Amino acid sequence: MSLRLLVIGGGQFLGPAVLSAAREHGHRVTTLTRSGSGVSPGVESLLGDRETDDGLAALRGREWDAVVDTCGYVPRVVGASARLLADQVTHYVYVSSISAYADWPEKPVRNDSATLPCAADAGPEDGDYGELKAGCERAVEEHFAGRCTIARAGHIVGVGDNVGRLPWWLSRIARGGEVLVPGPPERPLSLVDVRDLGAWLVHCGQNKVVGAMAASSPPGQTSFGELLGLAQTVTGSDATLVWADDAFLLAQDVEPWLHLPYWMPAEQCPGNEDVDTSAALAAGLSCRPVSETIADTWAWIRAVGAPRQRADRPTPGLDPQRERAILAAWHGRNN
Repeated sequence: MSLRLLVIGGGQFLGPAVLSAAREHGHRVTTLTRSGSGVSPGVESLLGDRETDDGLAALRGREWDAVVDTCGYVPRVVGASARLLADQVTHYVYVSSISAYADWPEKPVRNDSATLPCAADAGPEDGDYGELKAGCERAVEEHFAGRCTIARAGHIVGVGDNVGRLPWWLSRIARGGEVLVPGPPERPLSLVDVRDLGAWLVHCGQNKVVGAMAASSPPGQTSFGELLGLAQTVTGSDATLVWADDAFLLAQDVEPWLHLPYWMPAEQCPGNEDVDTSAALAAGLSCRPVSETIADTWAWIRAVGAPRQRADRPTPGLDPQRERAILAAWHGRNN
């Protein structure tokens, strides 16, 4: 069945993955973006900045079977889109975040885990990223109750990555030498390939999947040891991995998540990788092997060069001089 699909924000990373999946299935696709950049041929491109007073004007008087909202970060902005489309669209697929859960990563996430408190009409100053995402969910549900998918995405990786975490690890491993990494090697890690997430979001729109769920690979999909071993293989690197423990890294003021991407201290964040994704998997989410994601991401980096970093996110990774100093401290402690 051909779907009339609207994609809000189709120009970067997740957006193009949604467009590609929709086109592969023969759907008729329209995008709403600020510039039209990154939109693939064969897709109707509408221009509009949803954050401005009249930024949704191009959507008025149109109808679609489903909308996939990939770039909603402020509840009152998302609410304006949902309000306008309530009578024009059958099903709303909203891309939220695992950060919307109230107790994550301190506690495990289950299907009935609560989300952070945030009003559906909150503005950008009314909370942090996770809180605002939770408010955006409420804004969608206000206008699309019983006809929306809330996809609380996990750690999205793959071709087109503009957040830079996996590209940093690949580039750092490729540079070789001693690499500071958070031990132990068996530390679990769950990632979701952007192509798999994009295809599932289209599936949810087509099949009117209803509900809110964590959208990522099964817990324990991979580990730091496997991830970095695969990075060594695909880059052909002779890097030496130096596995440092949480206590040492914290004592060296290594900032979790930022300086060593995906790392969260196990004692502080025991729920980080204990996230129940069974609802999304039962609803059709299928995750490819992480080895395929690693290989394709490195091939993409080799082809296009250093990926462009999102301006609204901090650049991940350790400065080389700082890394050398921390490695020296580690070796000095263990000599």
